[in-house]
Amino acid sequence: MPSVAVVGGSLGGLTAALVLADVGCDVTVYERSASALEARGAGIAVLDETVRWFAERTDTDPDKLCSTTRWIRFLDRSGGVVHERDHPYRFSSWNTIYRALLAELPAHRYRLGCEVTDIAGDGVLTLGTGERVRADLVVCADGIGSAARARLLPEVTPTYSGYVAWRGTLPETELRPATFDRLSDAITYQVLADSHVLVYPIPGPDGSLEPGKRLTNVVWYRNVTDLDALMTDRTGTLRQVSLPPGAARDDEVRRLRADAAELLAPVIAEVLTAVPEPFVQVVYDIEVPRMAHGRMCLIGDAAFAVRPHAAAGTAKAAADGWELAASLVAAGGDVDVALPEWERRQLALGRDLLRRNREIGDASQRYGTFVPGDEKLIFGLRGPGR
Repeated sequence: MPSVAVVGGSLGGLTAALVLADVGCDVTVYERSASALEARGAGIAVLDETVRWFAERTDTDPDKLCSTTRWIRFLDRSGGVVHERDHPYRFSSWNTIYRALLAELPAHRYRLGCEVTDIAGDGVLTLGTGERVRADLVVCADGIGSAARARLLPEVTPTYSGYVAWRGTLPETELRPATFDRLSDAITYQVLADSHVLVYPIPGPDGSLEPGKRLTNVVWYRNVTDLDALMTDRTGTLRQVSLPPGAARDDEVRRLRADAAELLAPVIAEVLTAVPEPFVQVVYDIEVPRMAHGRMCLIGDAAFAVRPHAAAGTAKAAADGWELAASLVAAGGDVDVALPEWERRQLALGRDLLRRNREIGDASQRYGTFVPGDEKLIFGLRGPGR
C-alpha cells in the first residue's frame, strides 16, 4: 500500500489517516497548528459516517461521545408548539469528536507545527521549516480555506450564500427549569421571516452527557448584506470566514441580543441573550470540478464546502476518507487506478449534498418556503434520513 501524507489534521484529515493506516498505508498527518486543535463552542449533529471509525474499528461506543434527543420540535414566537415529531438525533461537539479521533492515531503519525507551503506533482511536500518530504499519495484535508485547493484550482472561490450563522453555547445549569424542560430532549426550531434558529444539547466541556451538565447549543441564520461591516472585528481586522468567540464588535452583539428578545420564542431568546460570547460563521458554497489531481486529492471542505442544513459536512469528510481507503484496497494499492473511480463517486455525492443544502437554505433565507416538519429537513448525508 502507498505512503500517504495527509495535509490538515481536523476531523476529515484524522478520519482519513485512521482508515488509510488501517488498510496498510504508511500515513503521516501534517498539521500547521503548533498545538492540538480546538473549536470553541462548535456543536455538531452526528451522523453514522462521522463516528463510523468508533463503531467499526474500536471498542468505543459512539453513543458515549454524543448527547441524544428524542424530538424534533418547532415553536412559534410565543413559544407554542407548531410541529412535533418523535425522531432521534445524536449531537456532539467538535472538540469531543476531535479528541477521540486524535487519541486513536499514534502520536508519531500526527505532526504539529508543520505547515505545508508547497506540494509538487510528484508528491513532494515542502514544509514551512524548509523540510521536504515525499509521499505516494497526498490527501489535502485543509478545510474551507484550503491552500491546496487554491494552488490546484485557483479559479474556484467561495460563493457567499447571503447569510451567516450566529452561534454560541450556554451551560444547562444556567437555564431556568422550565426552559431546560422544554429544550433538553429535542432539537428545537423556530422559523422566522427570511431566517430560522435552532437549539440542541451537546456534551459539556468535560464531555459530560448527563442532562443538566451539558451545554445548550444555539444557531441563528441571519441574512447579512453588508458582510464586511459585520466581519470587521473589534480590532478593526476584516475576517473572511469566521469571528471567533470574543471577536464580534459590541454593537453587533447588542443588535443580535435585542433582535433575539424581540423576535424569538422566550425559551430560545433566553439562551441566545445569555450566551457570553456569540460568534459568527459565514455560510459559503464551494464546489470543485475535480477532486483528484495526479497523485493528490481534495477531501471534505477542501473540495465541497456545503451549508450546514443537512448536518452532513463532517460526515461527508469522513465518507471521503472511507471511500478512498476502499478504492485503494480494490486497486491493490495502485493510486493511479484508485483515484479516478473514487473521484467519480465522491464528486456525485458532494454535488448532491451541495444542491440539497442550497435548497434548504434558500427556502428559509430567500423564498419563505421553509415549512416546519418538511421531510427534506431530516438530517442525512445521502438524502433525508440517509
